[in-house]
Amino acid sequence: MTKRDYYEILGISKNATPEEIKKAYRQQAMKWHPDKNPGNKEAEDKFKEAAEAYDVLSDVDKKARYDQFGHAGLSNGGGGFGGGGMNMDDIFSHFGDIFSDMGFGGFGGQSRGRQRQVNHGTNLRVKVKLTLEEIVKGAEKKIKVNKYVPCDPCNATGAANGSSYSTCSTCNGRGQVTRVAHTILGQMQTTSVCPACGGEGKIITQKCTSCYGEGMIKGEEVIKINIPAGVQEGMQLSMSGKGNAARRGGMNGDLLIMVEEEEHPDLTRDGNDLVYNLFVSVPDAALGSAVEIPTVDGKVKVKIEPGTQPGKILRLRGKGIPELNGYGKGDLLVRINVWIPKSITKEERRIIEELNKSANFAPNPTTAEKNVFRRMKEMFD
Repeated sequence: MTKRDYYEILGISKNATPEEIKKAYRQQAMKWHPDKNPGNKEAEDKFKEAAEAYDVLSDVDKKARYDQFGHAGLSNGGGGFGGGGMNMDDIFSHFGDIFSDMGFGGFGGQSRGRQRQVNHGTNLRVKVKLTLEEIVKGAEKKIKVNKYVPCDPCNATGAANGSSYSTCSTCNGRGQVTRVAHTILGQMQTTSVCPACGGEGKIITQKCTSCYGEGMIKGEEVIKINIPAGVQEGMQLSMSGKGNAARRGGMNGDLLIMVEEEEHPDLTRDGNDLVYNLFVSVPDAALGSAVEIPTVDGKVKVKIEPGTQPGKILRLRGKGIPELNGYGKGDLLVRINVWIPKSITKEERRIIEELNKSANFAPNPTTAEKNVFRRMKEMFD
């Protein structure tokens, strides 16, 4: 299913300010909030869609990648963290300040007397080298990544099998602690995450012996990456939720993939065009010829017209690189270079001097001049 444009979802322009982006999201969240649309699956989907759009457009880095490369710049067919299976708890945890300002509770009308601390995994960065053929056609890569993964024995909870939880005595289950300081201006009250339970409001009575209560361990994962056609050197793709696992079942980090292009032996890239430098001899340039040149799809034959001048460019339409997230392809530009031998024999010199006596041999060679060119070609070949 094709994803909708994030700006269209929020009803804003690409020049919208951060304040306008937040305001537009608040309006969409208010309209499609589950408390206002109980049991409405379509409203729930639109609520999640708006949250995904806001997640991307409110983040400077994600927004820049999206503006330049579209959805392909964020993940393999998706966008922000919503592309990796966003649920309601994720949304309320991630944007809790917005919903508290709107006067809503949690999903399904449940009270959010405190905002549960959600653990976030860190992002990972990897580099992927691509050949020119893979860039033109797109590619599927499998890479092995060393990272933190969820702990299987405790199902990422951090608690040993059969272990129970006790209410945190430091915060009395609230996940937050309030401190009052006496200053010259009077009493100052501050609220922060409980240092004892990390904001969870509960303490594990017996920790898992594999992860020591963290819910994650060092491991590795083989990840399949779908590279869209048309990417370029330095472009960064993002796979939501494929970074380091979070502590005790929180939100995983993202995997950021940096694209590197391998040098092609014959073709160079110029935007979405490919360039090939073709060297021909003086006789071939004067008399014309048919030569084979490489493309990403194999060799093709091109015709060199008689009297072709050095620097002339032949354009092969559609033989370049596809537009990323668009239609059409670049071209293959064949730049003609006339090869001049660095050293010649006495016989070759005599023939060239004989040819040089003619004033019009370059543009329109006579029959005699063509014969001389053929003799030159036989010697140069």
